[in-house]
Amino acid sequence: MSPTTPSAPTAQEVFDSLVASVERAVLRDELAVASIPAPTGLAPFAHALAADVNPARHADDSDLGTGRIVMLYDPEAPEGWGGTVRIVCFAQAPLETDIGLDPFVTDVAWSWLVDALAARGARYTAASGTATKVLSTGYGELAAQGSGAQIELRASWTPLDADLAAHVEGWAELLCMVAGYPPLHEGVTALPPRRSDRG
Repeated sequence: MSPTTPSAPTAQEVFDSLVASVERAVLRDELAVASIPAPTGLAPFAHALAADVNPARHADDSDLGTGRIVMLYDPEAPEGWGGTVRIVCFAQAPLETDIGLDPFVTDVAWSWLVDALAARGARYTAASGTATKVLSTGYGELAAQGSGAQIELRASWTPLDADLAAHVEGWAELLCMVAGYPPLHEGVTALPPRRSDRG
């Protein structure tokens, strides 16, 4: 009698394993993280987290950052992904207005993500994204708000391994850095925290 060949895991079992690896991520205390409903229609399986910089731990002179990360799984490996799993993330935070005027601030934000993933050994391919700075000035009844700036980063990439903890940790580090916290790893410079100039 020939030995029984183990059956391949089902798509649901693979997805459950991916979610378990996401939940093993060790995140910074500065973040308040929660599971949220994942977007539909992007992949057969999806899992999402949202994070806000925790007001109880945030510096008194700095505003809050916020972000989301979504893990998509499609056993059919859609064209353009380069694999069956795709990570999509978003991070946003206010900036000092003078920093928002810096033409290189978007380059810095993208480098933070790349460096944070590298520092945790997250391997990936097919990375893409946008970094956007938004400048605003209040007028009329909003004139008292003065001027402000904001940085937003949206990115996606395809992990090269099934353990996604390092990828989630890299996103969390990015979110803390755009909110003004110093990085936990050496060799990366953070922007100074934004002091609110709006009364």
